[in-house]
Amino acid sequence: MINKKDLDILSILQNNSRASNPAIGKAVGLTPSAVFERIRKLEAKGIIQSYHTRLNPRALGLGVLAFVFLTVEIRTDEAAIDEALAEIDEVQEVHHISGEDCYLLKVWAADNDDLGRLLLEKVHSIRGVRSTRTNIVLKTVKERAGIPLRRGAQGSV
Repeated sequence: MINKKDLDILSILQNNSRASNPAIGKAVGLTPSAVFERIRKLEAKGIIQSYHTRLNPRALGLGVLAFVFLTVEIRTDEAAIDEALAEIDEVQEVHHISGEDCYLLKVWAADNDDLGRLLLEKVHSIRGVRSTRTNIVLKTVKERAGIPLRRGAQGSV
């Protein structure tokens, strides 16, 4: 069972995974030990999967964000393609999608030349890849790591 206090804790952790148990407890009206126990239970249930540090790609020399739509040949070993795409460091996300294309990739590159090399040398070298369509991001209006926590969705999870 997940309740409002759990959702409040999850909301705080999504915004700041380094929040201390005393700080969370003060915000949600629980003792630090009660917060600790609730977090452990949320981890055990698989609701909290991991904790991350979010880095600034541009500060690290990655100035181009692109979304790549990828199409594969019919009767291609999907598991092999999944594995090959997941192994490419520049690929931040891989989604198997419905529609005209088969996959949607989120990739970071230093510049357009670097993006071109990534596509030619790493993505197109995967056996079964038929084509790609690439959209370069001009401006990011909203980007959020957290997921929406609907207050009305209380109950068992």
